[in-house]
Amino acid sequence: MSSQSQPAGPRTGVRRLAAPDIGLRKGKTPIVCLTAYTAPMAELLDEHCDLLLVGDSVGMVLHGLPNTLGVTLEMMILHGQAVMRGSRRAMVVVDMPFGSYEGAPEAAYANAVRVMKETGAQAVKVEAGSTIAATIAYLVQRGVPVMGHVGLRPQAVLVDGGFKAKGREPNERQRILQDARATAEAGAFAVVVEGVAEALAEEITQALSVPTIGIGASAGCDGQILVTDDMLGLFPWTPKFVRRYADLRGEITRAVAAYAEDVRERRFPGPREVYFGLAG
Repeated sequence: MSSQSQPAGPRTGVRRLAAPDIGLRKGKTPIVCLTAYTAPMAELLDEHCDLLLVGDSVGMVLHGLPNTLGVTLEMMILHGQAVMRGSRRAMVVVDMPFGSYEGAPEAAYANAVRVMKETGAQAVKVEAGSTIAATIAYLVQRGVPVMGHVGLRPQAVLVDGGFKAKGREPNERQRILQDARATAEAGAFAVVVEGVAEALAEEITQALSVPTIGIGASAGCDGQILVTDDMLGLFPWTPKFVRRYADLRGEITRAVAAYAEDVRERRFPGPREVYFGLAG
């Protein structure tokens, strides 16, 4: 089987954004971020986004996993390569999967270097906290740009007992604020703030000198990110913090049903979709 789609071609004069460009957006025009896992989607998003995250959510979105824990380094590299092929302008950040950075900083560095060398991405992302701050500093000092992630941390789903909003209790609120500060002080160029109380997200944004990227947080963050497939309505259930900008699930269902009916009634292929022999 074949397809006519091709990777995005080079665009003269287009410079890809990098960590310093994102850092300079603190307190200015909000940073537009979405997830991307494939070259065709990256090409569609590239014109409109400042940052494309190759999230470990790919395990749930494309591979049908129950959570992100089963995602491997090889999976992240494969999807990172695809997104780099499809994009030209947006900064591309690749998630470090569960188990690839929580141990010795040297091991985290080796894995991060592999991701960056094999994908060409501009940075990696880690689910951060006070315990990971030393690793973030180790990576940044050795030339690996790092984005942090605090609040609801999908890789901690088994510890937390599910995907639960964070920062509603005073002790938890203080811990998340400390995690965010430690992440920024360690050298992260930006921090994703996920699933926290609105007031806490705004407090974190005010406390940090680097941009915050909200998801289920606050419009007061320095930028926003969503899982693209959620935003486009590809799943039957939508999280509270997602605004659906399309109903692609419904559109795809209708299109496939129409195709199936045409095939069964022998209306497809028709005269326009078949080849005829050459005359004489």
